[in-house]
Amino acid sequence: MKAQPNKRLVGVIGGSGLYEIPGLTKMRWEKVASPFGDPSDELLFAELDGQAVVFLPRHGRGHKLSPAGINYRANIDALKRAGVTDLLSLSAVGSFREELSPGTFVVVDQFIDRTIARQKSFFGNGMVAHVSMAHPVCARLGDAAYKAAQQVGLKVVRGGTYLAMEGPQFSSLAESELYRSWGCHVIGMTNMPEAKLAREAEICYATVAMVTDYDCWHPDHDHVQVADIIRVLTQNARNACDLVREAVPKLKDRPATCPHGCDRVLDTALITAPAARDPALLKMLDAVAGRVLQETK
Repeated sequence: MKAQPNKRLVGVIGGSGLYEIPGLTKMRWEKVASPFGDPSDELLFAELDGQAVVFLPRHGRGHKLSPAGINYRANIDALKRAGVTDLLSLSAVGSFREELSPGTFVVVDQFIDRTIARQKSFFGNGMVAHVSMAHPVCARLGDAAYKAAQQVGLKVVRGGTYLAMEGPQFSSLAESELYRSWGCHVIGMTNMPEAKLAREAEICYATVAMVTDYDCWHPDHDHVQVADIIRVLTQNARNACDLVREAVPKLKDRPATCPHGCDRVLDTALITAPAARDPALLKMLDAVAGRVLQETK
């Protein structure tokens, strides 16, 4: 029997240059506490064309947090506590492909994680879990973002691999050429461990990568300059707002369960026997894994 559509809460994480979304109504900023620490900012609860939406500026208003300084666990945990089920992530990136010129939007479907100094899991000693990241992006959300970008006239590509680097420095030429040889399409500093944590929290997740530059591999971009990036980034932010305004209403309804299984990944991920679980960690996981922890007591 076909599942009946359910109302869902759409979350939006804004990357560099995207700190607000024009057109929202019934707006209120609200602090959401997390046992994993402080999120990047308060959450903005609002509506967009009748759809409830929650917005979080990844770097905080005013861009106060560096990529490595973001508390990714607190961000995802807070969004989960707020009730977010579908999460659109917007991120500024560099391009490894001539055809992915500045201003292009890429709805990525794969990641390579080269970050080294970040907390990458909600789970750990006392409550071990292993989730699959084979297909880290929810295709339903990716399709919605791609169609929305097309409808507002953006140059958009469906599919690509995002290389997540630690930063905050940009790549060396040797690194840039290495990542190109791996078949990567874009490079950024923030979508890992964000995507991994969204998967652990059973939130449907999709990334829209907004190209600002060619990284340093390109003969015309051998020295990436922040001023040049900001010029493109400002236009990308305006275009991203158009995309969000078009995409969010498309996500008003969805099947009762995600057709790609994003909302059930913990069903087979928990390893630690109930008797060996750490009560303190279990308490911290009440939002992220409460659904399955209640079932496996």
